[in-house]
Order: sequence, then C-alpha cells, then structure tokens
Amino acid sequence: MLITRVVLAADRLRQWLIAQMMFVPLAVLKLFPVDAAMNFMERFTRWIGPKTKRHKLTMTNLRNAFPEKSEAELEAIALESWGSIGRLAAEYAFLDTLFDFDPERTEPGRVEVTGIPLFIDLRENPRPFIVFTAHSGNFEMLAVAGASFGLDVTVLFRPPNNPYIAKKVFDFRKRRMGNLVPSHAGSSFTLARQLERGGAVGVLVDQKFRRGLKTRFFNNEVQTNPLVAKLVRQFGCEVYPARCIRLPGGRFRLELEPAIDIPRKDDGSVDVNATAQVLNDKVESWVREYPGQWLWYHDRWNIKRQLAD
Repeated sequence: MLITRVVLAADRLRQWLIAQMMFVPLAVLKLFPVDAAMNFMERFTRWIGPKTKRHKLTMTNLRNAFPEKSEAELEAIALESWGSIGRLAAEYAFLDTLFDFDPERTEPGRVEVTGIPLFIDLRENPRPFIVFTAHSGNFEMLAVAGASFGLDVTVLFRPPNNPYIAKKVFDFRKRRMGNLVPSHAGSSFTLARQLERGGAVGVLVDQKFRRGLKTRFFNNEVQTNPLVAKLVRQFGCEVYPARCIRLPGGRFRLELEPAIDIPRKDDGSVDVNATAQVLNDKVESWVREYPGQWLWYHDRWNIKRQLAD
C-alpha cells in the first residue's frame, strides 16, 4: 500500500514537472511583442521539428498523400507545417489579443471573417446545428469567433493526458470558447442533449479513431469517427464546415461555409458511412489548398506501428 502511494506520488510529481516545462516558456513568450514571439516560435519549430522522431512520420504521411510531389516539395510542406505548430503554440499565449475581429470596424484587423451572414442567421434563427473543422491554421479561433457572434456552441475536445496541462487548457478555453465537453465515453450523450435542447455542437473530424468507419482520406484507408454522422441521423440537423487560414503578416481568415448536403439512402435515412466520407473529402480539399497549415505529424493513417517495425 505504501509502495503504491509512493509510486502514484512520484508519477504526479513527474507530470507536474512536465506541465511546468510547458507553462514556463509560454509565460516567457508573453513578455515579448506578439509578432516577435510568433516569429521566434516558427523559426524554432522549423529547426527542431526535422530533428524529432515525428518528422519521419510527417514525411511518410506526406509521401502517401502526395505521391506526385518531389522530395524537395514534401520537405518544404513539412517545414511549413512545423512552423505552423510553433506559431500555434505562441498564438495560444496571445489568443486574447490576437482575436480582434469587429464587424463595425472599417479598417481590416488581424482577423477577418467570411460567412458573416451565416453566423447572423444561426444566431437570429436558433436551431440545432453542427460545425466541424480540422487541425489546420489556428483552429482554436473558430470557437472564439462563434462565441463573439453570440452562438451557444458546445465544443468537443480531447484533453491532454497530463492532468495539470489538461486543467490549464480547459480553464483557458472555458473563458474564451463557452461550453466544453472533454472527449470520453459519455461525451456523445452530452452532445446529443445539447442538440436536443436546440443548441449547437463543434467537432474536430480529422482525428485518428481506432474503431471508426472505414473511409478514404488522400486515397488511403482511414477510420473515421461516426459521431457527427450519427448525430445528424438522430436529429436531422444542418452541418457547417468551418476553417482557419493563416494569411501573410501574422493574420488569419476564419471561414464559415454553407451547410453540406447530407447523403441519404433510398429510403431517405441518413447514410452514415457516406456522410463520414463527405467530411473527409471536405477536410482533404482544405489540406490540399494549404498543405503546410495542417498537422502532418499526427498519426491519422495509423501507420506509426508500421514505422517501428
């Protein structure tokens, strides 16, 4: 019993130390001007990224996704992606000041928004709906944009494994993004209740899901979470694509697109598999347009085990 308590205490201390190693650099970044901090982090991750084990996975993902591109082209995309990760970390520390969108402003700010009529329609004509996005650009800003337009969106997110980091991230997001639901076994019921009340749900749809539906992504087989498709089948709600695009000069464009057409079977019911594929196709079109803004280092195709063999 004593040994167990000691082991647990040692593990808590280890995780606390890891969390501090992440928090301290972010706190230091906030001492510098926004653009200087973002530029520094971009340069740093462009340097350190290719030296990590994840770079091998990144390059393998890129070769599978773009077999027609040269090795030099793929390396350039990988470097841009590593730089985007660095900027994302710095932007996290400055999110309060970065999001400066104001529909009444005559001069362009750091953030521009397209699809404003859709935001206004969803606010003025409340109804259940789902917004989906991907790990591209600064995807965190989309939830902030929704909150700024007065939309009641419950966002599903995957908390970090480290409990100290998870709490910090949750508190940070809660103050700026409204309702949050950590991804776990019962989260789908929470999202269903939100839609049942006439609310809205926000979901990232490009994450690896081991027990998902068999679909295609960049002409390679992947498993896709059926959650969005099943919620649509249950509630018949609209589904809106949304994304963040990095622009030159440390600026951003947030886009809310018209609702997608939901595939249906001959009997009129929602085709869950086809709907999941539509989501993949939309994300793929975004990534093909701005390949260096997607997070290529994550194991979307579940090939990490193959690389280890």
